Formats: sequence, C-alpha cells, structure tokens
Amino acid sequence: MTRKVIVATDKADLHSRLKVLIQEVADTFVCSGNEFLKVGVSGGSMPGMLAQVLPGVKTDWKKWRFFFCDERLVPIESTENTYGSYKAQLAPKLCLTEEQFVVVDTSLPPPEAAQKYSEKLKEYFETVPKFDLLLLGMGPDGHTCSLFPGHTLLEEKTKWVADITDSPKPPPCRVTLTYPVINSAKLVIFPIAGAEKAATVAKVLHPKEGEPRLPASLVQPTEGDVVWLLDSAAASQLPK
Repeated sequence: MTRKVIVATDKADLHSRLKVLIQEVADTFVCSGNEFLKVGVSGGSMPGMLAQVLPGVKTDWKKWRFFFCDERLVPIESTENTYGSYKAQLAPKLCLTEEQFVVVDTSLPPPEAAQKYSEKLKEYFETVPKFDLLLLGMGPDGHTCSLFPGHTLLEEKTKWVADITDSPKPPPCRVTLTYPVINSAKLVIFPIAGAEKAATVAKVLHPKEGEPRLPASLVQPTEGDVVWLLDSAAASQLPK
C-alpha cells in the first residue's frame, strides 16, 4: 500500500484535484481491456460533490458501473437513501441508466439485503471484489462506510457485505462493504472537507500509540493505494 496526502487550498481546488485523480482511473481503464469500470461510492455529501466533479471527466460513461460502499435500509424516496441521492443528483448529469447502478434492495430485512447484495457482487467479481476505485467519506467520529468505532464489524474477515442493525448514527439498519473488500481495491480516495473533520483527520493519519484505531485508519489496500484529498480546513490540525 502507498498512502498519499494531498492538501487542496479550498473546495474548488479539491474538486479540481479529484477530477484529475478520477480522470487517471478512467484513462487506465481504457487500456485494461475490462468490460466495465467498477467504482464504489458513498453517501452523505458525496453525491452532490460527484455531480459537480464527474461531468468534467472525459470517459465513456456507458462502461461505468456504480456500486454502493454502504446503504441505509430506508425507502428509495427517503432523503437518507444513498441510491436515491445518486439517481436524483448524478444520473441526469451523466445520462446514466438504472442498469449502471448495482443497488441494495432496501425493502428486505438487513441480513437478506446484505446476502442479496453480496450475490449481486458475485455477478461482477469471481473472487473478492477488486474495485477500480472506491470513493469513501469519513464521519467526525472516524467511521467510514457503515463501519463504526468499536463495532464488531471491524473484525469481519470473511463476508463481502455485512448488515448492521445497531448503527450509532440513524438510521440503525444498513448494509456495508467490509474490510476484505475495501482493502482489495486498486485505489481508495477520501475527499474530505471542513474544519469539523480536522481533529479526526489528524487522529487517523497520525494515531497516537495506545489509542484505538479509528475505522477510517484501517483502510489500507493490500495491493492498492489510498489518497487522502483534504481541503486546507480539514488538514489544519496535521503536523506541520
């Protein structure tokens, strides 16, 4: 694994640098001979950010398949539903079809939703999924996907997708990719903005000895790279 930390001057610069990184992924895919470029996306502020950034990427969008790093088990009409956010904000910008989104069936109970999503992944990956790109967010508590500090799912070693019914952040029921999948990715990017994330960014990138590792710090692709793309506010508590 190689880890790179990039500090942008502001949100516009962060978006510009993110576009460059994603363009590199798109260009590499063209030479790969693979049928689809497979990217995992996250919720929160990510759909709005990507709706601004991705239209500037030169690529054949028909080749892209979008997966979800986690999903809240709420109806698609809910503002909490991640796929619903992408369908409303991103799909129209790129003329994406519903078939390009590999979605979680949020009508199912959590264990069944996780199992069915894992089966969908197996239609695209013969072995442990190796995504071309994962775009991850991080909460102020250091969680990423729906992997929360101190939760037993941090120890999951075999499942590709796990369900969670006791999320400390509402809604309680979700499904999430696990570390075996996350850490098999070719490239992981954390685009993080805002002073409210600064203390956690510092803890993740420079953990103190004896302190428990936060979930975001456990994202360490075995054969891939991780890029922390920060604006100046999010990077403000990093050592100079």
